[in-house]
Amino acid sequence: MLELIINRDKEKKTIALVENGKLLERYEETQETNRNEGNIYIGTVKDILSGMQSAFIDIGTEKNSFIHLKDILPKVDEKNEKLEIKEDIRKIIKQNDKLLVQVKKDSNDKKGARVSTHISLPSRYIVLMPNTNIITISQKIEDKKERERLLEIVKKSISKGNGAVIRTSAKGKNEDEILKDIKVIEKKWEDINASYKDYNSNKPKLIYKSEDIIEKIIIDMIDKNLETIVVNKKEDEKIIKSILNQNEDFQKIELEIKQDKDLIEFYDLSRQIEKIENRKVWLNCGGFITIDKTEALTAIDVNTGKYTGNKNLEDTIFKVNREATIEIAKQLRLRDIGGIIIIDYIDMKKEQDKEKIEKLLEDNLKKDRAKTQIEGFTKLDLMELTRKHICSHQN
Repeated sequence: MLELIINRDKEKKTIALVENGKLLERYEETQETNRNEGNIYIGTVKDILSGMQSAFIDIGTEKNSFIHLKDILPKVDEKNEKLEIKEDIRKIIKQNDKLLVQVKKDSNDKKGARVSTHISLPSRYIVLMPNTNIITISQKIEDKKERERLLEIVKKSISKGNGAVIRTSAKGKNEDEILKDIKVIEKKWEDINASYKDYNSNKPKLIYKSEDIIEKIIIDMIDKNLETIVVNKKEDEKIIKSILNQNEDFQKIELEIKQDKDLIEFYDLSRQIEKIENRKVWLNCGGFITIDKTEALTAIDVNTGKYTGNKNLEDTIFKVNREATIEIAKQLRLRDIGGIIIIDYIDMKKEQDKEKIEKLLEDNLKKDRAKTQIEGFTKLDLMELTRKHICSHQN
């Protein structure tokens, strides 16, 4: 049974996605939480850094945001086309120019937000990419015939000048359902673009606020049998009702209110949440992993710990690495770890063991809603991958 638990207390709001009592995802919001990722602004160019081919954009937040030239030039499909930047940013934009930008990465204590003119608007079955002709499909849809069917439907249904990423949730949906979804999201883009073109002031302005984490979860999990949403405050019940009323497919989700109950204790989630805060995570076999976040990347180290295994060293190492892989995929989702991730497995001599571990990681990451990309083992035998986090400012 898949449930969404929303617990509000005096200090924070905790959002937990739970399946049969097991915590899958957890997010926290406080009064100070200010998420802008996904928001679309009309911004003003403040300073151009020609040496870095970048610029600072005023979007009305405390810190100016940052944009690179590649995020101003027309978007290319980097899988099929190498991006070669020969232009000088000063010939592309000038100080006080007005730009329509979307926040791709939120600001932190040291840096302002990273923004791009490459807009992406998620709907239920696609992510609309205006001003491109790129149409791609989620790698999680593996059936060749289904991929071809969906690509054909979207290519003939989408308006000229728009591109899209076909989401996993489109799998098995008929043409009418997909067409209806495309029309809704294209209308949203038309309204945003009209607001931008009609805006005459040089002052920055927020013109589109992205859906919050709760709405994201509901949209993403509706086809994965999200059955119940439980809240403990009337104000959250009202918010959820308004979201559920937006789509007839959401009507099958049951909404419960357990007024003023501590839902974290009621569903016995405290111990599971505590584990997320720990640097060290023990494995059932006696080994453990450590998770260390830096500004540049997240490093995960695999250790044998208390596990001595049998007489065959390779079998012992493989067992620990195998169990660690399953746990790592789980922890990436639980902690919503984004960016570059480096896994230092215990050294494996057999190439076939490395291939098995990579395949196991790939299979377990398919359960994750976030986009992940496995780059494989490097020359130093480190596993390299990237993950796009679901929600910024994860606590």
